Amino acid sequence: MPEQDLAPAVGSGAVQEEAGAASGRHGTSLRRCRGGARRTAPPRRVDRRARTAARRRTRPPAQRGVQTGAMELVTDETELRELLGEPMPAALAKERTRLHALDREWLAASPFCLLATAGADGTCDVSPKGDPAGFVLPLDDTTIAIPERPGNRRVDGFRNILTNPHVGLISFLPGRGDTLRINGRARLVRQAPFFDRMVVKGHRPVLAVVVEVEQVFSHCSKAFLRSNLWKPETWAPGAVTSRATICKTLERPEADVADLERYYGEEYAAGLYRTPS
Repeated sequence: MPEQDLAPAVGSGAVQEEAGAASGRHGTSLRRCRGGARRTAPPRRVDRRARTAARRRTRPPAQRGVQTGAMELVTDETELRELLGEPMPAALAKERTRLHALDREWLAASPFCLLATAGADGTCDVSPKGDPAGFVLPLDDTTIAIPERPGNRRVDGFRNILTNPHVGLISFLPGRGDTLRINGRARLVRQAPFFDRMVVKGHRPVLAVVVEVEQVFSHCSKAFLRSNLWKPETWAPGAVTSRATICKTLERPEADVADLERYYGEEYAAGLYRTPS
């Protein structure tokens, strides 16, 4: 896409390289503020990445044919192909590097996708993204943009993109078993003219994920058929504990369940495009 359509992106550019270098020297990170000034942020607390790395260091290396308890591991592609076979030629030939008019049609009708990322250390994240149909915006035949909306501000996937731009996206159409898959390289953009096309209920995003398409193809419906996912008669939302009770048990033990029930009801839906305080 034309570079003039993007304000300086947050990601692997010179600002981030400078911040990374500064972090290595001083143990803190330099973050650029709106006015161009920099402020010093304290070191992050130990998070899931550090915990995951520590766990990995304690694991013995995997070996082909090794059994772990009752599990026999598959550790190389030759062994994998022996089990599953080779893909059909059509499954390989369907890959494309540019959006087709049919891909654009799909994105215009889709209200939901999942965005997968991985950090430089291999830590993975899959984040749901949803908005009115058409929210994933094609900027041209090789570029799409996904708006960010107010959320819990964990920014796990965004932090991954800052260190590893490779992402995978799967786009859903309710009621359809097939899906659209897009893989590519992402950047975080804080301002661009196309943000004006992403306004929903008066909310203009402050950030967007811009993905340069490297691979795109349609995926078959077998998983949806096996799961009966789109058949309402199979839905059982009441079969598990309510969201409010889960929150009380695992996240906010000091909260009152009745208050949480109210919060996750109409109040929650009313604040979908309201920036949390």
